[in-house]
Amino acid sequence: MTTQLLNDRYQIINTLGAGGFGETYLAEDTYMPSKRRCVVKLLRPIQNNPQIYQLVQERFQREAAILEELGSGSDQIPKLYAYFEAGGQFYLVQEWVEGATLTVKVQQQGLFNESTVQEILVNVLPVLDYVHSRQIIHRDIKPDNIMLRHRDGKPVLIDFGAVRESMGTVVNSQGNPTSSIVIGTPGYMPSEQAAGRPMYSSDLYSLGITAIYLLTGRQPQQLETDSQTGEIIWRQYASYVSPRIAEVIERAIAYHPRDRYPTARAMLDALQEVTNPLPPTQPVIPKHQPPTIPVNPQPPTPSHNQNGLLVGGFIAGGLIAASIIFTQVFPKSSQPIAESSLTPSDSTTPTVETPSISPSAATSQAAILQVPETTQPTPSAQTRETPAFTPQPAVTTAVETTDNYAWLSTRLVTDADLDAKDGFTLDIMRNSIFARHGRRFDTPGLQEYFDNQPWYVPIYSPKAFPAKLLSKLEQRNVDYIARYQDRYQLRYFKK
Repeated sequence: MTTQLLNDRYQIINTLGAGGFGETYLAEDTYMPSKRRCVVKLLRPIQNNPQIYQLVQERFQREAAILEELGSGSDQIPKLYAYFEAGGQFYLVQEWVEGATLTVKVQQQGLFNESTVQEILVNVLPVLDYVHSRQIIHRDIKPDNIMLRHRDGKPVLIDFGAVRESMGTVVNSQGNPTSSIVIGTPGYMPSEQAAGRPMYSSDLYSLGITAIYLLTGRQPQQLETDSQTGEIIWRQYASYVSPRIAEVIERAIAYHPRDRYPTARAMLDALQEVTNPLPPTQPVIPKHQPPTIPVNPQPPTPSHNQNGLLVGGFIAGGLIAASIIFTQVFPKSSQPIAESSLTPSDSTTPTVETPSISPSAATSQAAILQVPETTQPTPSAQTRETPAFTPQPAVTTAVETTDNYAWLSTRLVTDADLDAKDGFTLDIMRNSIFARHGRRFDTPGLQEYFDNQPWYVPIYSPKAFPAKLLSKLEQRNVDYIARYQDRYQLRYFKK
């Protein structure tokens, strides 16, 4: 082990890897009291040419800034701590992820089962969706570049290809700067990427090939391809995989980009539909459509030959009219039972006072009370602006309780579940997962809210709450909602 300090700060512990672009070290940051461990990547330009050194330097700085942005926006991408130049070489200092790559996991434990592979895909795809939203293509997704973090089992995406590409900058015969290299790993990158034209679906192709390796233990070079279509033949090596999961993987690895999923979000939605298919007979109900009030029919007019029953007719007609009026004022709700139907037991359900009502709750109440509602357009996830919270008069309802969020313990949450909800509702959704396991809250407003729920049994203080009580699905939902709230700055409760 060398005693030399890189940049007079980073003490090298050992070498993690080496390649054509440079070397990677595990090091200690001597400037930090904790001697924090970090990963230092040494990158060498492929041409030692003063003419292009400045170009390489500019591209390196630009790509380092991108890595800083990506690492700060996702906890499944290593954070960038620093970058510097020394002796004509370039260095990145990144967070050290304590874990094992998927390659190492397969070597240690053998093949992954279908559910584990599906869980990895469901956890990686949101990260890719975030990366692509920043107009970045990873370009080197493979088992070696996905690490399972020891502390929580989450997959972490490492070794983005853009910085390595900047090291391949050369000057062509016309004197113009260009890249002389193609970033990617043979077998894991699709044909368009090998031709130097990667696109977002190229990352999905690489992820699909990675899934096949986890299921079969075979590298891409060990798999046959259809000589007519170019499609990879792999299913005979993983016959135990369900047809629907296999179809998702096969679409991801389609030879032509137009046949793949257009986005990481689309592939994620397809996987979640396999996990949580909608009941075939469940009615589709628009979220914000107010109920239609039927037109009042005219009461029947008695005929002249019924004079003998005039009094009885008046009584019957009055009862019918009253029944019609009652039906018009209190129509049956078309919402599913779990969301807005009232049963005889509802008369004993405690009501909850909330400072604001989410759009979904407002729709349910309109169905019960016939309150006119103005439908507002729902902004998309990319253009949504953070709504300012305006205190509203307290509304008492037996419909919008946290009982509606028990599904957060049974299926994965999506943006569709969260769109159009305010910060108050999102805070309640996220914390209801903890509340169902008996956790108390430091935030008075949250504690008061859950104290009013009949099912809530507080057991643990916030510090003593054992995190292992949450299932992996519940923890994923907590993290997903939190990231959604941070993305749109939708927080209501403060300590």
